[in-house]
Amino acid sequence: MSDHDKNKEQESSSPSLSRRGFLGTASAVGIVGAAGLAGAVMTPEAFAKAAKEGRNKIEVKPGDLDEYYGFWSGGQSGEVRIVGLPSMRELMRIPVFNIDSATGWGITNESKRIKGDSAHLLNGDAHHPHMSMTDGHYNGKYVFINDKANTRVARIRCDVMKCDKMLTIPNVQAIHGLRVQKVPHTKYVFCNGEFEIPLPNDGRDLNDPMKYYSMFNVIDAETMEMAFQVQVDGGLDNADADYTGKYFFTSCYNSEHATNLAGMMKAERDWTIVYNLPLIEEAIKKGDFRTIGDSKVPVIDGRKGSKYTRYIPIPKSPHGVNASPDGKYMMLNGKLSPTVSIISIAKIDELFAGKIKERDAVVAEPELGLGPLHTAFDGRGNAYTTLFLDSQIVKWNVEDAIKAYNGQKVNYIRQKLDVHYQPGHNHTSQGETRDADGKWLVSLSKFSKDRFLPVGPLHPENDQLIDISGDEMKLVHDGPAFAEPHDCMIVHRSKLKPKKIWTRDDPMFAETVAIAKKDGITLEMDNKVIRDGNKVRVYMTSIAPQFGLEKFNVKQGDEVTVTVTNLDMVEDVTHGFTMTDHGVAMEISPQQTSSVTFTANKPGVHWFYCQWFCHALHMEMRGRMLVEKA
Repeated sequence: MSDHDKNKEQESSSPSLSRRGFLGTASAVGIVGAAGLAGAVMTPEAFAKAAKEGRNKIEVKPGDLDEYYGFWSGGQSGEVRIVGLPSMRELMRIPVFNIDSATGWGITNESKRIKGDSAHLLNGDAHHPHMSMTDGHYNGKYVFINDKANTRVARIRCDVMKCDKMLTIPNVQAIHGLRVQKVPHTKYVFCNGEFEIPLPNDGRDLNDPMKYYSMFNVIDAETMEMAFQVQVDGGLDNADADYTGKYFFTSCYNSEHATNLAGMMKAERDWTIVYNLPLIEEAIKKGDFRTIGDSKVPVIDGRKGSKYTRYIPIPKSPHGVNASPDGKYMMLNGKLSPTVSIISIAKIDELFAGKIKERDAVVAEPELGLGPLHTAFDGRGNAYTTLFLDSQIVKWNVEDAIKAYNGQKVNYIRQKLDVHYQPGHNHTSQGETRDADGKWLVSLSKFSKDRFLPVGPLHPENDQLIDISGDEMKLVHDGPAFAEPHDCMIVHRSKLKPKKIWTRDDPMFAETVAIAKKDGITLEMDNKVIRDGNKVRVYMTSIAPQFGLEKFNVKQGDEVTVTVTNLDMVEDVTHGFTMTDHGVAMEISPQQTSSVTFTANKPGVHWFYCQWFCHALHMEMRGRMLVEKA
């Protein structure tokens, strides 16, 4: 019997492995024990023992802490969400590309400065959150996230869980796949321009798709400024980096340069593009680049035939790109092919040296099922691939798949598990680093259908938690999510050390402090109103349960800037400032300074108040803006 026939027999003989369509019945839910969690990453020996004893626990009792932080993209909401694992409790929402009335993000002066030239944009489509690394390990410093809708990349500081930098990428359209350099550290963040456009996109070549191109974009992780771009053939999709620090990989599903569905599906093989970082950096030093339009960003020619890139043919319309934690392989998921292509990282040096051809770098193409999109890893040699059309996760062994590709009679598929429904991204606990621990897998399903109470035509998505600690995957939790949380990452809590209160000299509000100093104001103590023509600057402190000013006077039509400094030193005593009927609200956490600017266009008495509950006399924490009629 062939390996293919064995796989088919295995699928048909076991209910837990059977393929089924979108309308299939739910699989049985495996429930594991419910004691407390270990406080540190377990050794492989301890983990194996715990798995055997069934101690991979899902319950986090009141007062206990989750073992992992999960960073979820907020999809069309434009935000990032922090989820605790394994409880799957939502802990925090970090506004990034959206407007948030709770914190004042997109309303305050500080947030507008961070958003820069895109501060006027009201929407975002957040896709791929990824944390900075050192030597292939999460370092807890930053999380980066892309905005496909408006071609942006943002950075979140993990010490305060706030966005502190945002960049609009030039010369491209629709930033999709985003990853970080893993080794030796995250010097670069790289991301893909998905949609092809003329370069420059200035009105020429509108009707000639063969003159449309995309870009591989590389950002300096510390400055959040463009480092360089690589012009490529075809539109780019997802991406990942290897563990040598030398190579980046991107997938392309439109090698045809097509502009419609039929054209984009025409080729039997598209490609992954491999970028040689040392060669590109040397080219930039030598000046082997050009610039486009008004942009001063170095642009390297990485089209087919370039010495800086290699195009490896991959079937068909490849999507996800995932590096195995042992550093040996890069997985390209076929999407319209039932296969995942396994590329040997060791062969890439030979490829750039001209010793082998592109297809020789592919060491296996295991057939897994219909619609493979993304692959995750457990650190024990197993891979977990989402099958979008089959609504399943397939667990398979990488080395066995390579053996089968080379003619050995071995069944590489370990299990197929029904998920609900149409899974896109999946993620294992620390599985995108050298620390993959094989405890948990999250499947982010695009549809929920009959899994939750009906809430109208717009259904929630379904994030499902799967225990992968034992030999069999066990589905242990369903979690509704809004809107489409496109991707996630899971990091052990030991990697993160968030602050409990702000530092007074934090750079997030440094410019506001500088303006105050020009006005002769000491934010920690002064409560003053300064008029400069029709511009009024109001400085006040807050300490529970009162503001430093009970009232201030302005004239109708004045531009008013209110700066509030929270003097409380107690953790979690957050204040707010809301001006009624003016569309103004902001958060001021302990030792933070926040400011907001608005026009006082309505004469009369206007109350301002603290909207974050802070004290038994919270309701009394208010004051008046008295607006004289013009």
